[in-house]
Amino acid sequence: MKLCVFQGTFNPIHRAHLQVADYVSKNYDFDKILFIPAFKPPHKDYDPKMSFHRFNMVKLAAQGKLNFDVSDIEFRSDNKSYTYNTIRELYKIYDIEGKINFIIGTDAFEKIESWYETDKLKKLVHFIVFRRTNDFTKGNYDYLKQKGYDFSFAELDFCDISSTQLRSRIANGEKINDIVTSEVEDYIKENGLYKN
Repeated sequence: MKLCVFQGTFNPIHRAHLQVADYVSKNYDFDKILFIPAFKPPHKDYDPKMSFHRFNMVKLAAQGKLNFDVSDIEFRSDNKSYTYNTIRELYKIYDIEGKINFIIGTDAFEKIESWYETDKLKKLVHFIVFRRTNDFTKGNYDYLKQKGYDFSFAELDFCDISSTQLRSRIANGEKINDIVTSEVEDYIKENGLYKN
């Protein structure tokens, strides 16, 4: 199986996330794009109830897409959601052709050397890197190639949506139907999420 992983907190999942996944689906030859919502994000506050809400919203956003799938792999472990551990488990679950591919934004990729077991992780995945700023220069990441990170850049224009801004809009009672799917919007309203 040719597998591409899209891991994140997705708090909440929005159209920029889906735009990235759609781009990968159309421009690469993967059998599956696997969304993996983090259960216990290592560097963020952990709220078990909110983790399940995030998972449910990703399922709603991904439904109906032929090669999109959502994994609860990080919800089946009590440990923090470290990418290295998750990737190792995926190699046990799936018969992987080549390497697992991993979608990541430049903002996270710039911190990749600080990730848990980064030297082992870099041998297991090919990173597909998406720009997260307008002032983007590919050459700024050459040093990571020299350190053994396997990556390529996706030619998708930067889409300026962040989950932080989205949560702020929800808290302020602003419309969000331009940023999230109608199913996710309904879920947020029904469950009273992100209210101050």
